[in-house]
Amino acid sequence: MRAFAWAAALLLAASPLSAQTVPQFQVDPSWPKPLPNNWLLGQVANIAVDSNDHVWVLQRPRTLTDDEKGATLEPPRSKCCAPAPSVMEFDADGNFVQGWGFPDTKPWVVNEHGLFVDRAGSVWITGNGNDDSAIYKFSRDGKLLLTIGVAGPTGDSNDTTRLGRPATVQVDEEAHELFVADGYGNRRVIVFDSGTGAFKRYWGAYGKKPNDDKQAAYSPSAPPPQQFANPVHCATPSRDGYVYVCDRTNDRIQVFKKDGTFVTEWFYEKATLGNGAVWGLALWPDANQTYLLNNDGENNEVRILRRSDGQVVGSFGRSGRQVGQFHWVHALAIDSRGNVYTGDVDTGKRIQKFRPDATPR
Repeated sequence: MRAFAWAAALLLAASPLSAQTVPQFQVDPSWPKPLPNNWLLGQVANIAVDSNDHVWVLQRPRTLTDDEKGATLEPPRSKCCAPAPSVMEFDADGNFVQGWGFPDTKPWVVNEHGLFVDRAGSVWITGNGNDDSAIYKFSRDGKLLLTIGVAGPTGDSNDTTRLGRPATVQVDEEAHELFVADGYGNRRVIVFDSGTGAFKRYWGAYGKKPNDDKQAAYSPSAPPPQQFANPVHCATPSRDGYVYVCDRTNDRIQVFKKDGTFVTEWFYEKATLGNGAVWGLALWPDANQTYLLNNDGENNEVRILRRSDGQVVGSFGRSGRQVGQFHWVHALAIDSRGNVYTGDVDTGKRIQKFRPDATPR
């Protein structure tokens, strides 16, 4: 891997959150507290943590089977259960605070996917359904504040008015910019003004203009693909001016400056086929954001990456149904104290919390 001048500045001296001690984690099986109202979670599409360390969950109530939502059928099939709201807020102790979303909140996405809560408390939602070509910004209690794009048939990777089934969004608070991983239909990162929704810029793999030509199937032995594959699954800005992009099924992270200038790329588990190895990223909450945590929903683990050079310095989890294990771990977020929250899709349908363990590795 190439070395960069900026690498040395990212390595911290010891501190409670990060330092030169690679974090380790222990699962907290008591989080969250039992849900009220006979509710049950569907697929957990995304998780976000707000400035008060409240944990927000975006889940898919429409993914519950008739057996799981039996109490809502006519006539009722069983005593349990009912779909929980799409958007759910929990306090740091795991108590349910409030919820809203499908079917009462309008407009809404076809299939819940992306969630971000900005510093002001606004809640950003994206969907990856076939007609999900818009991004919605809501107040914390579910009132629509802003729409970016137009719901309906998607645009292409060079359309600046419509999205293409956008996967995730994150706000760069200092620049007032919204970074969008666009996505399941398009093959790009696109940036908007987070206040007005005005288009600013976009780019594809290696910082080049994207195209939607059919690509050869990913092969671990082939040269690196020159375009992003679908889905472009995350675009995560750091405080020091970089953006880390999840090219999920190409098993790589591409690193850019925030203007779209390509810096480097890192590959992980290159033999991984199927749904790919790079599903999401979260920055460690120390001053220099020393680590990136990377959830891999195909291999069902969370990798700890040293942000200075992308090296894997730790990991936790494995495929399975027991506490601390994963099945299609799709969502990942970190609070200010280093607690990690994950969510599973497919048949996993659960949230887990992992506490940082102070024991040095």
